[in-house]
Amino acid sequence: MPNPFAQVAAAWLAHPMELARAWHELATVAWATGMPAPVAEAAEGDDRFTDPTWRSNPFFHGLMQQYLGFTRTLERQVYDTPGVSEREARSAAFWLRHWCNAVAPSNFALTNPQVLRRAFDSGGASLRQGFEEWLRDLLAGDLRMVDPAHFELGRDLAATPGRVVMRNSLMELIQYAPVRTQVRSMPLVLVPPWINKYYILDLTERQSLVRHLVEQGFDVFIVSWKNPGATMAGVTFEDHLFDGILAAIEAARTIAGVPQVHAVGYCIGGTSLSALMAWLNQRHRSARQVPVAHWTLLATLTDFSKPGDIASFINDDTVAMLDGLMARQGFLDAQQIGWSFRMLRPNTQIWRYVVHKYLLGEPAPALAPLAWNADGTRQPRATHAFCLRELYQDNKLAQPGRLDIRGQKLDLGRIRQPLYAVGAVADHITPWRSTYRSAALVGAPVRYVLTASGHILGIINPPGGNAKQQFWSAPLISGRDAKDWLAVQTPTAGSWWQDWTQWLHARCGAMRTPAAQAHPDYPWLCDAPGNYVREH
Repeated sequence: MPNPFAQVAAAWLAHPMELARAWHELATVAWATGMPAPVAEAAEGDDRFTDPTWRSNPFFHGLMQQYLGFTRTLERQVYDTPGVSEREARSAAFWLRHWCNAVAPSNFALTNPQVLRRAFDSGGASLRQGFEEWLRDLLAGDLRMVDPAHFELGRDLAATPGRVVMRNSLMELIQYAPVRTQVRSMPLVLVPPWINKYYILDLTERQSLVRHLVEQGFDVFIVSWKNPGATMAGVTFEDHLFDGILAAIEAARTIAGVPQVHAVGYCIGGTSLSALMAWLNQRHRSARQVPVAHWTLLATLTDFSKPGDIASFINDDTVAMLDGLMARQGFLDAQQIGWSFRMLRPNTQIWRYVVHKYLLGEPAPALAPLAWNADGTRQPRATHAFCLRELYQDNKLAQPGRLDIRGQKLDLGRIRQPLYAVGAVADHITPWRSTYRSAALVGAPVRYVLTASGHILGIINPPGGNAKQQFWSAPLISGRDAKDWLAVQTPTAGSWWQDWTQWLHARCGAMRTPAAQAHPDYPWLCDAPGNYVREH
């Protein structure tokens, strides 16, 4: 795929009259700081210019207007480029925004009033502290979003009591200890994404979805994926389905002594669970033979036609480059993956930390989600290449009969088990409208839930988190798109966790007394959080 900037430049050069008008508009905006009316104001949620000085001081106000007006005009002109496709324009605009974000006046000490004031008030101590923060990050080889010393696995994070009841070369399976005298007879099997550690679903005590489910009286199992090294370069997407998810389901239903479980998939864990559900439904004639009675998808795509900003990274050139890198390493490194995701939201994931740590001299915040985010995992070459090409580029899972898994041509429309699907309004990794389209591919009744916030905090959304909590929930409307569905919904105050647990209680069987001892086929191997989660 050609360079998007080269395509945009060539297109403008082929239209010299339009180019002249565009440059005239840019020049007008660039020198518009003296205009009496504001040229541009910061968008809602853009916290780079929240300091009052950006508006009260004529110099800084003019600087902010000049920057915002110029960069927005430049980006709009990229989208207006004559003769280029929407995809090419979107890709060029994505990389242009990175340059625009990097040169923002808020990122430099002499053009950020908050930095200047802090340095003056502290007698320069803030700049010294910022330099020390920079040195610590330099030695660590990363722009650290959190100090890892604040958190310890098994104490502050991943601390819900439980035991590892199964281990193979790909994953450990954890069963959590009950806190009630009785639990629902049908267990829940949680499948987190293998692109991060499992304990995003078991953060602090208040932020733990696992703990919430256990306290609600459910028998909860979770998959903890192994952090792969070069020796696991050949581990495939199919291996994750069968040696990972299906093995966990079989173990959970054997331990619980029931024929079926409720399965939960998050992000790429949900994508793989969807593929497995389609495979199982095509293999078994009766829905009762499928070992999953009903299931939940959290922020999950199966239709990758509009995957959000990440599409700007995924083309033939970048996929080939990554494949070459993985061929040398045997995997994609955690830091390489982490920076890719940071670049999707550079202002909040990169430049905010540059300003607050290095210019203002503030230590990194001690937030559990950031500690989890910093504890990344590697990706095996075969699996990652498959996901990029088969799912993101070719979108085969969304097309009946295109994706072959162990001799079965998958069709999501053949899935018959009821689905509870969750999307998040501000999710930039799995955009909610795409999660809605993905859920609509399933040939079973779907309850769709839209929650506030983004990919992480929309899912890790405990009751009582804040006064603005709300969600929308209703059956998915066949033949209607996401916008039409939302237009006829009324928001409910609170956390979607409460709606979900009610839905689960109605379907997960009668209450029973949990076993006091290990199952003879699945002895307790060690206490949670297990061994694999500690691998770096």
